[in-house]
Parts: sequence; C-alpha cells; structure tokens
Amino acid sequence: MFIGESSCLLAFKLIVLYRMCRKLPLDIGEQKFNPIVMLPPAMCDMCATSLMYMGLTLTYPSIFQMLRGAVVIFTGLLSVAFLNRRLHAYQWWGIFLVFVGLIVVGISDVVEPDPSQSQRPITNLITGDLLIVIAQIITATQMVIEEKFLSKYDVQPLQAVGWEGVFGFTVLSLLLIPFYFITPCAIRIDIPDCRLEDAPDAFHQLKNNPIIVIATVGTILSIAFFNFAGISVTREMSATTRMVLDSLRTVVIWVVSMMVGWEHFNWIQLIGFLILLVGTFIYNDAVFMPLYRRYLGGGDLETTPLLSPEADGTINYNNSVDIDNATKA
Repeated sequence: MFIGESSCLLAFKLIVLYRMCRKLPLDIGEQKFNPIVMLPPAMCDMCATSLMYMGLTLTYPSIFQMLRGAVVIFTGLLSVAFLNRRLHAYQWWGIFLVFVGLIVVGISDVVEPDPSQSQRPITNLITGDLLIVIAQIITATQMVIEEKFLSKYDVQPLQAVGWEGVFGFTVLSLLLIPFYFITPCAIRIDIPDCRLEDAPDAFHQLKNNPIIVIATVGTILSIAFFNFAGISVTREMSATTRMVLDSLRTVVIWVVSMMVGWEHFNWIQLIGFLILLVGTFIYNDAVFMPLYRRYLGGGDLETTPLLSPEADGTINYNNSVDIDNATKA
C-alpha cells in the first residue's frame, strides 16, 4: 500500500522535471512546508488499515465493506470539532440514517448469516465488526488532518500522497524487524516456526508464484491511483465528499462478489445498505435535498466553499462548507 503511495512522489518529481526541461510553468503549489506534517495521517492510515483487515478475518466480506460507511459519521463529527464546521439539520438526519443502516447491516450476519461462508462464533463476528468501526474513526481522523493541512498549504495531491507513502513505508519496514522475532506459537500452534510477520517468507512466495507478483503489482498501481484521486477530492472539495464517494464503491464490490459466487444475496444487508446510502446522500446534500428544495420550496442554502481559490491562485480556509459540491463530485 505504502509503496503505491510513495510512487506518487516519484510521479510528482518526474512532472516537475518535465516542466523544467520544457520551460513550462511549474504550478507545483506550496513548497515551503515541512513534509513531517504528513506523518500523522500516514500513521492513521497504517493503523486503520491494519484494524480493518484484522476485522475482516473475523467477519464476512460484505459486512466489512458496508461497515466502512461508518466513516461518514465520524468524519462529520470530527469536522465539527476540529474544522469549525456547522452542520445543518438535514445533515444530522443523514448521520442518523447512516447509523441506523450500519446497525441493520451489522445484525445481518447474526440473523441471516451467509451460507457460502463457514459459520463463525458470534463473538468473532461482533469483535470483527467493532474493529472495523474503530478503524473508521481513525480513518475519519486521517481525512480531517489531511483537509486541515491542505487548507493551510497549496500542496499538490501527488506530493502529499507521496510523502504519506514514504513515512508509512519507512515505519512499517522498521516494524518488520521486531515483528519477525515475535513468535505467537501459543496461539497458532498448527504453524511451525510461526512469526507475527515473516518478510523473508513473503519474498520467497513472490519468487515462486507469478500470480502473487501480478496481484501485488496490481495492488500497488490501484492504490497509487486511488489515493491520488481521493486526496484530490479532499483538496478541491472536502473530506466528507471523499468519504461519500468512497462508500459508493460498495455497490460495485457487492455486485461483483455475488456474480462470481463469493457472496449470496441477503435482504437484510440490502435494506441496511439502502438506508446507509440514503443517509449519505442526505448528509452530503445530494439528490434528495436538492429535489426537496426544487419541488417543495425548501429554499437555497447560503454556503461558502471550504477551499476557495483566490485571484492569485492561493487557497483560503473558510469555516463553512459548500455541501452542494457533492453534486459536482
């Protein structure tokens, strides 16, 4: 993951070099910032991803993906606390609906478990769901930190993502050393010479299996593009808009999983996911609220963009956000 993010920094340097050679305007934004400011969001990314995949091993894939929608709730609440953002009444209703949808999705694996998956203890399912939700709190913290940073400096998205990748890759590489010498054999006695993280064995598997190499390279490229697109949305719009758009990919993942036979259709999950989507759209003033104002005379909201470009090209931070930017997204 962090190798993919680090490649964004290389791409940024190549773009700068190309513009310098062609004597084109650099247009590279603020360069007088300390890259260390990207360390906190990188650590948030590392912790959140680790917790999410720990939760994935304890619950079902469809539940894992849908519970990630909880990040909308925590991003909105943290934006109020740390970005001085004011939420409208309909946004609170959106948060409430997202919360209800998450509850419905969460209980679906208990009431109507997926027959294609091996039955798992209820305690494992609950623990996995809780880990995924906790990870969303950390992810929301990452998004708010990035938005706070990008509102202060005019930094290019490729550059910001690249520095996050550099810090994350460095920290994880250092952690692999002590992790190699931790042997939790008391828990996994069925694995000889088990280690918490066995990096040499991972490279050995890459050497012997080209499918793993292809999957790894594909993951690196997809993560590089995904993070670049995500932080671009954060820079131009808001962290909440990024999270709403990110939650919509659940539809594609769920449909593909059912098409290839990885998941079975579950009515409870469908109801919960629809409630979740309605809540996210209402929160971000997309579809439902615009229709209400257009046909029922709800009036227009007086809002100001969070990141408003000035005439000189700089970006100033405002206390309120233009929720209508979701339509542009």
